[in-house]
Amino acid sequence: MGDALLDVDVVGTADRLCPDAPAPVLDVSAEHARPGGAALAATMARGDGLDVTLVSAIADDADGERIRSLLADIPGVYGTSTAPTSVKTRLRCGGTSLARLDRGGGPGLPEVTDEMLDAVLSADLVLASDYGRGLLRDERLRQVLRRVPVVWDPHPRGPAPVEGARLVTPNRAEATAFSGRADPFEAADELLRTWRAKAVVVTLGAGGALLHCGGTPVAVPAPAVSAPDPCGAGDRFAVTVAARLGAGAAADEAVADAVRAAARFLADGGVSGMRAAQQSTVDAVRARGGTVVATGGCFDVLHSGHVRMLQAARALGDCLVVCLNSDASVRRLKGPSRPVNGQADRAEVLRALACVDDVVVFCEDTPQRVLGELRPDVWVKGGDYSAELLSEAPVVRRWGGRTVVVPYHSGRSTTEILARRG
Repeated sequence: MGDALLDVDVVGTADRLCPDAPAPVLDVSAEHARPGGAALAATMARGDGLDVTLVSAIADDADGERIRSLLADIPGVYGTSTAPTSVKTRLRCGGTSLARLDRGGGPGLPEVTDEMLDAVLSADLVLASDYGRGLLRDERLRQVLRRVPVVWDPHPRGPAPVEGARLVTPNRAEATAFSGRADPFEAADELLRTWRAKAVVVTLGAGGALLHCGGTPVAVPAPAVSAPDPCGAGDRFAVTVAARLGAGAAADEAVADAVRAAARFLADGGVSGMRAAQQSTVDAVRARGGTVVATGGCFDVLHSGHVRMLQAARALGDCLVVCLNSDASVRRLKGPSRPVNGQADRAEVLRALACVDDVVVFCEDTPQRVLGELRPDVWVKGGDYSAELLSEAPVVRRWGGRTVVVPYHSGRSTTEILARRG
């Protein structure tokens, strides 16, 4: 649980300078969004096969809705926040960040609901992932966190961890800021006393980690890796150490495993590697010269018309990606009583179909943005209209793709099904 952010990578090439300043010009080739902060930690935990629930406060704005769409496969219990969603945009070239643009956040009160408190109390272990946006300052929440095992990943702008935390995981800079001690051994000793935690581990980047449980500190070395971008390594460490502690491992064993996991994460490309793994189906098809097909819609109450359309779409290529409208976009398109089924359920049902290879949830009213990321060879819609009248057709033509319409099956639509039920 903790603050959910939106991370955006704007990727391109930079081989020239601005004519009016010694600054590189980034020729943009792609934009990739992913969950950040506590939402990134939840994504990692889900990828590890853990039974995870994300508890967070997410603003009711366009960026907040984009986070929710990216988290479609992860169970979540969310309050709202009056502060705009925090967005971190990295300008990247050759695997390196040229600059980072931050917006959102600021003054605002995150809402903590009774449902959020109940979710915390029902957990076997809580990873409190603080990104300084205020959620973990809520006193009702802090009282509940004292009643469950907690691994606390702190932030310089956040509060001290709750008393009795199972493990607190500051990095070296955070440990120095909280303790006033530059030496990590002295900082760990000071924080163990002032925070009244059961254990403190100071992560040291390439230097590994230093664990202090009240006796002799344990120094855990890190494998040597080449990693120009350390983004996400702290979350990878925190998720692994929490999972290992939750499984019954001793603190030193959990920390050693977490150090190795963070090193592997960076060696595999860090957060960029995570995205590459998520895109493996499409990339594998393209690598062997295959055809990528995509289609989109709400797919609220799945019926035979949907299935026939999806089967027809899959027959046009070597993999089929379904671009699925998020719950909020369905409400805007269909009215406040829709969707009947939430986006997580709709995505799960679609993925269970043999003709569907992957599902991507998008939060806008139209799929233009997600199409720009997928760049399918064929875009398929079911209906009785001309392909050239579809608003997506000009977008798909930009990279040489084509738009195809497959037959509409009369009498089979979600709206008609719901109307017949009264």
